[in-house]
Amino acid sequence: MNTALRIGLRSARAHRRRLAGTVLAVLLGVAFLTGTMVLGDTLRANFDTLFADANAGTGAVVRSADVLPAENVPGGVRAPVDAALADRLRTVPGVSAAEPSVQGAGQLVGRDGQPVGGKGPPTLAGNWLTDATLNPYRLAEGRAPAAPGEAVVNRGAAKAGGLHLGDTTVLRTPDPVRITVVGIATFGADADGMGPSTFTALTLADAERHLTPKGAGQASAIRLRSDTLTQEQLVDRVAPLLPDGVEALTGQAATAESTADVSGRFLTMFTTLLLVFAGIALLVATFTIHNTFAIVVAQRTRENALLRALGASRRQVLGGTLAEAAVVAVLASAAGLLGGIGVAAGLKALFAGLGFALPAGGTVVAAASVLLPLAVGVVVTLGSALVPAVRAGRTAPLAALRESAVDGAAAGRAAAVRVVPGGVLLAGGVAAAAVGATGGPSVVLTAAGAVAAFAGTVVLGPVAAVPAVRVLGAPVARLRGVAGVLARRNAARNPSRTAATATALMTGVAVVTLFTVFGASIRATLDDTVDRSFAGDLAVTAPSFGAGGSGVSPRLAAALRQLPEVGQAVGLGRGVARIDGHGRELDVTDPGRLAGVVDLGRVDGDLTALGTDGLAVSRSEAAARGWRVGAVVPVAFTDGTARFTVRALFEGGGVAGDYLMTREAWAPHRAQDSDGMVAVALRPGVGLAEGRAAVERVAAEFGGPQVQDRDAYAASAAGGVDIMLSVVYALLALAVLIALLGIANTLTLAVHERTRELGLLRAVGQTRGSLRAMVRWESVLVAAFGTVGGLGLGVFLGWALVRASDAAGTGSFALPPGRLAVVLLAGLVAGAVAGLRPAGRAARLDVLRAIAAD
Repeated sequence: MNTALRIGLRSARAHRRRLAGTVLAVLLGVAFLTGTMVLGDTLRANFDTLFADANAGTGAVVRSADVLPAENVPGGVRAPVDAALADRLRTVPGVSAAEPSVQGAGQLVGRDGQPVGGKGPPTLAGNWLTDATLNPYRLAEGRAPAAPGEAVVNRGAAKAGGLHLGDTTVLRTPDPVRITVVGIATFGADADGMGPSTFTALTLADAERHLTPKGAGQASAIRLRSDTLTQEQLVDRVAPLLPDGVEALTGQAATAESTADVSGRFLTMFTTLLLVFAGIALLVATFTIHNTFAIVVAQRTRENALLRALGASRRQVLGGTLAEAAVVAVLASAAGLLGGIGVAAGLKALFAGLGFALPAGGTVVAAASVLLPLAVGVVVTLGSALVPAVRAGRTAPLAALRESAVDGAAAGRAAAVRVVPGGVLLAGGVAAAAVGATGGPSVVLTAAGAVAAFAGTVVLGPVAAVPAVRVLGAPVARLRGVAGVLARRNAARNPSRTAATATALMTGVAVVTLFTVFGASIRATLDDTVDRSFAGDLAVTAPSFGAGGSGVSPRLAAALRQLPEVGQAVGLGRGVARIDGHGRELDVTDPGRLAGVVDLGRVDGDLTALGTDGLAVSRSEAAARGWRVGAVVPVAFTDGTARFTVRALFEGGGVAGDYLMTREAWAPHRAQDSDGMVAVALRPGVGLAEGRAAVERVAAEFGGPQVQDRDAYAASAAGGVDIMLSVVYALLALAVLIALLGIANTLTLAVHERTRELGLLRAVGQTRGSLRAMVRWESVLVAAFGTVGGLGLGVFLGWALVRASDAAGTGSFALPPGRLAVVLLAGLVAGAVAGLRPAGRAARLDVLRAIAAD
């Protein structure tokens, strides 16, 4: 084995230029994986620190015991507790402080009239805790709020909104509240805020008035502190004194619960997404590594044969090749670990640039984030080099007497062997994906079919390479003359090499195309939904992503109905309840008025008869539950369970959700009341511009929410899709870069392999420019093969994914020809760029030395 190791080390040193592309591919793949894991570790530690700091002075938290799960609320929704309970708990021996904590949604409006935050992280408002130990915020400037309308804002929000001490602005709760900034606070000693969240602190009376359902006497929780008892002792001391439905837990338990709510949902989903793209980058790198070692081994046939003739065993030649791969793997993976720190910072900056800021904090590198990427880099490299290494070990000693040129006949025979297994995989995968997309639908079956179809495409690559290159290269041969003809022949002379090189690019392009098609289909579905179900002329919204934002004031709809330009205006709010054992979102509205601006389709029953104990349910949801008009349904709220009667069924699948309830029925159970949208229908004869101006004047009095026409509303509803695609394209750029490095590396090795051939071409009259063009066009043809194959595969898989994920059958499949054309053009241009360096190297060859080369 020592001999094999020495052979591998000397070979790696002697051929370091040929292996440079492999080193870079491994480095980039490992860097992305490392960066993903480091970012996950860092965010997890940052969130742990944030929640620990927030509860650092809290010995116990008293809150409602029952919780309703909610889609966009980590930890779910809880009922408030009696704020007067704090007065009773202060008298308990051992309790040093007890303060009611009121917290809800509250979005600041900046100096420029634009809302601050709301893009992902929550925008919060609450009361200023007077006990400095219980309060995680510290005054950096000014004073605490003491009178109605006074507020303290965190320093990050003040910077973002251009607010200073003494400024007057609006806080959307969602009803507009005029506030004066009397203090600016840091989170802890010097942080601008609790991560990227915003916080506005009011007096307790103002917080109760604007953020709690009854307007006074209620709190989200009560925070306790003890100077003499442990947290467990404090909980044991107060628990027997709590009313039914109220619980106490330690501050440490509250911290762990909050951390788990974030880590268990957001961070898991976030890091999983990044790991998927890291896996794609490593998959692309695998093709590049394998192709490089396959070419290098083929070019060293005589060298390996001489080793065999001098007494080296097959095992030693194989071990020497794997040792060479191991050297590359270790060096590239180690460099990738260092690059991963930069990748983590870059990913964080990417999300911040898209408006989705992540918590700030020092970089955390766990042991697993070093060892796992290092192991993956080594395993991927050795696995990719294994087949070429085995082929090297099988080199016969007599091969030293033969030329090491590519055996085209052997390559052709090897490609022919692939027809049956590749055809079975491709046909079976396409059939499975089609059945999963249309006959269930089944995402699992579709995914399995997609994997099989991809594998079949890879296996059939060498079979398809020759005819594909001939077709794609026909225009090049006509337009570029001899250089074009030679480029087409060179691209087709070794089908296995061309296919392996193009497959890396095909993988990246296929994933880009899949997400492009999927995103376009989501946009088309949202557009169709608005066109089909929104019958109004204007929509008033306060758009936000994730938990951010505060919604639209529920009083705005009534104010708009008073306008002479408005025929109808109705708000559409959101509530949460447990129905049939599961947390469900309710649309809170005036169903009778809603039917005038939102098309609910065929309605069975009477929407105007819901009253305070009736529900309107979408027909699909009712069918899934076995309900009909007249069915009695238990509905659990945070404050108890009530029985509701299904009084109407409607089509569903539009702007409205699956459950409609009147605002009067929701009022006894609500927390903060808000509308997600106010739909407005103008009176006949009122122009859109005139009506919009009138609506905007009134909306300005309610915090200035956005007023949009139908087209703008449809576009904004799909705005998140563009952000998603921007993230996907940025994450996939690394995989595509690795694929292009693979093309450049393959051509560079091919130029070295064809040194004598290129010299002869120059000797018989080919110019340097023509030689450069030949190599560049060969690169373009290889890239075109990969790009076209990736487009075809991506479109099919995008269609299958859209159909498989559309269980209700209401989605629209859409092909974005403009974006797909850009993908095709980008692939061709990238191929041309990848060919620049090898083309320049070929043109610089000395003619006489090239002819004399072995």
